[in-house]
Amino acid sequence: MTSTMTPTSKPTLQTVLNHRSIRKFTDQPIGDDLLNTLYTAGMAGSTSGYLQSASIIRITDKTMRHQIRRICAEAQDAKEGEKYGHAYVEHSPEFFVFCMDSNRHQTLLPDAQIDWTEVVLVGAVDATIIAQNMLISAESLGLGGVYIGSVRNDIAKISELLKLPQGVVPLFGMCLGYPDQDPAMRPRLPNSLIVSENHYKPATVEQLEAFNDTVKDYYQTLRNGSDMDWISQIKNYLAKPSRPEVLPYLNKQGFAKR
Repeated sequence: MTSTMTPTSKPTLQTVLNHRSIRKFTDQPIGDDLLNTLYTAGMAGSTSGYLQSASIIRITDKTMRHQIRRICAEAQDAKEGEKYGHAYVEHSPEFFVFCMDSNRHQTLLPDAQIDWTEVVLVGAVDATIIAQNMLISAESLGLGGVYIGSVRNDIAKISELLKLPQGVVPLFGMCLGYPDQDPAMRPRLPNSLIVSENHYKPATVEQLEAFNDTVKDYYQTLRNGSDMDWISQIKNYLAKPSRPEVLPYLNKQGFAKR
């Protein structure tokens, strides 16, 4: 049901430029009218080929939240009572999983060719547009949130928990609620390293190292003297196999076979 409320929101540019990931929330719930407004805002975004290749699964079951948290924290084998991270996945007022979804297409067209890699890109783009529309809208209304890519730590287990049929793949989660923290904004690459004109312009080592120094200073001064920098985060993600089980899972779900 579409909401009839007309909430007052902050200006778009102010909202976007003030984005921070929020991982600590108050206990204040998000009302059903506001949730419906956010769903509608998400679906108002562009969709490739008008396929609408995405779905949102709202997780309200406490046991499921607990199980998903353990996956996100890579603590599936942890004993009950042991401490592990990602508490916000379990305790945020709202938690959603965003999926790419061609199951509806197969329902209408059983011989739909969803096994092309392009279909994966279409579904991932559609889901991301919906999620970003929802998050920006939520932030403009005083809420905060954080994306949770670690649901893919065990993509098959998440799929089992959510009872996903063939043609549906969980891409990422999102915690949402009223912020109970005010973290500093993390630096972003400057426009000069992101925007090229007419032809791609690679960044130089010197430019990237200068940005790395900016990130290092941010962590030293604003994140309790952490030794983290951008290069170390790249290494943490890209210097080892990155969830190699995802491709076989995509194939199982009918995707990325050609």
